[in-house]
Amino acid sequence: MIIVDTALQKRQEEGNPVRVAMVGAGFMGRGIALQICSYVPGMELVAISNRTIEKAGRAYEEAGVTEVQEVSSVSQLENNIREGRPSITDDAMLLCQAEGIDAIIEVTGAVEFGAKVALAAIQHKKHIVLMDAEVDGTVGPILKVYADKAGVVFTNADGDQPGVTMNLYRFVKSLGVKPVLCGNIKGLHDPYRNPTTQEGFAKKWGQQPSMVTSFADGSKISFEQAIVANGTGMRVARRGMLGPTVPSGTPLKEAMDLYPLEELLEGNGIVDYIVGAEPGPGVFVLGTHDHPTQKHYLNLYKLGEGPLYLFYTPYHLCHFEAPLTAARAVLFQDAALTPLGKPTVEVVAAAKTDLKAGDTIDGIGHYMTYGLCENADVRRTQNLLPIGVAEGCILKNDIPKDQVLTYDDVILPEGRLIDQLRKEQDEHFWGRQLVANDQPSSVSQGD
Repeated sequence: MIIVDTALQKRQEEGNPVRVAMVGAGFMGRGIALQICSYVPGMELVAISNRTIEKAGRAYEEAGVTEVQEVSSVSQLENNIREGRPSITDDAMLLCQAEGIDAIIEVTGAVEFGAKVALAAIQHKKHIVLMDAEVDGTVGPILKVYADKAGVVFTNADGDQPGVTMNLYRFVKSLGVKPVLCGNIKGLHDPYRNPTTQEGFAKKWGQQPSMVTSFADGSKISFEQAIVANGTGMRVARRGMLGPTVPSGTPLKEAMDLYPLEELLEGNGIVDYIVGAEPGPGVFVLGTHDHPTQKHYLNLYKLGEGPLYLFYTPYHLCHFEAPLTAARAVLFQDAALTPLGKPTVEVVAAAKTDLKAGDTIDGIGHYMTYGLCENADVRRTQNLLPIGVAEGCILKNDIPKDQVLTYDDVILPEGRLIDQLRKEQDEHFWGRQLVANDQPSSVSQGD
């Protein structure tokens, strides 16, 4: 049921727009700015923050907004909001702290910084929309706890594949069909890709090579499917997911039998992906129904005889849809995708190449590691290292290619919020778990 458009139109007619701010003005951020400023009635983009402030100005300029003002204080920003003057800043915390902002859209893709923005926004009673599966997949469950206590919405975004998947999941479930697999359609998966191999593609589309690499090496899809699992209670069939590959262009319906039927029909279902199938880059849900009459109707409606029924969305339109998530949060207190509770799936770090003791691990989508989905209970019992905390860690010993890292293999950097939130997450959902460099801490007042 589509109701967001009419609710936004009403806000437009009342002269009471939903006021959002955005952190991050890269490739995706510029698209969001254009969409809000030009095509979303009843919503205003009141401020953009970016560490390179010129890029924040560029995002507004490309969206047709030329009269902007740089601000360096909360009072300046709040005054601009009251007067309807867009603001730019290199201090994201101003956006989190200022009155007059309903929701913040975080579009950086950075784990440590993104977590700081999300937590600060929540603590200042703002809804937070993440186009940052890496943050959500690393500390989303504990951020959801903070958001619930603050009375705000913590959500991933419509338009990104996880949000599209969750919309489809909710639709399928509303029909009385039981979802048993939430799937993602990929065109490529090679865990050994790196920024050098992806440089040409990144340049063609104006994106960062590391971001493009995170898609190619499987890290991004691991985060995306992890947060879908955490929003549905599903698990993975095995570490890394099944991920069958089919000849390019194979209709998705012809690939359904590549998944284990008996396993799908048991438990709460699984998240997974497929490489090469069409319609890419869409998402799909496999569901079941146990009522013979309803099964007869499903067959009449060309979904087949079962026991699995295929539902899919053939596209995801990232920046076009993301503003609608902010509207859902502000107008209806509805999340596109948010953790149910404790994590069911996490993303662990595996060595992309042979790693040496003393090396400092680089970032997601770089040269040293790639991400793999693993069930959260296995992650805990084996003390595996989430890739969301791997960057900046120093290796204690050599790690061979493709081996999964553990906390025992690394020295954590000191003073990071992401590690404090990870500790709180484990304590909140499972009780205390000791890890490398473990020190008592609290983030109840932020970092």
